[in-house]
Amino acid sequence: MAIIGLISDTHGYLDPIILKHFANVDQIWHLGDIGSEEVLDQLKNIKATVAVFGNIDSKELQWKLPENKIIELEGVRFLLRHIAAIPPKYNKTTRDLLKTEKIDVLICGHSHQNSVIKDRENGLVFINPGAAGKQGFHKERFVMVMTVEDKKITNMEKIKLGKR
Repeated sequence: MAIIGLISDTHGYLDPIILKHFANVDQIWHLGDIGSEEVLDQLKNIKATVAVFGNIDSKELQWKLPENKIIELEGVRFLLRHIAAIPPKYNKTTRDLLKTEKIDVLICGHSHQNSVIKDRENGLVFINPGAAGKQGFHKERFVMVMTVEDKKITNMEKIKLGKR
């Protein structure tokens, strides 16, 4: 069993309450638009952190982080990237990755809208934790915590952080 904290679109701001919500996770996955290396360092100080870069991230972060990350955990294959579009009509890069890789769960950021959608057309689950930062058009800030075990996600918690 693994408990994963999902966060995206911090845009340089890490609400201290997130550290409490992620205190019992095994790993943190940041889905891009981190905004500053300090945010990434703060997350790494509490738990092992995997991150992909987003479209607003500096060239320095883009050099250090991948655009896409595939993780196999508890028999589930995850694709992490920042921009994927909306299921089932993904952007070309995402479609190409889905054709070449056996993906069970696609996790992305960018839209600032939290969602969990069963994409039957592509045979996967689509997850976007929403935006955790204060910049953007979202009204509420969110993170998610999921439990992965025995080849499936057994628990998914959407955590509202408050107003943007």
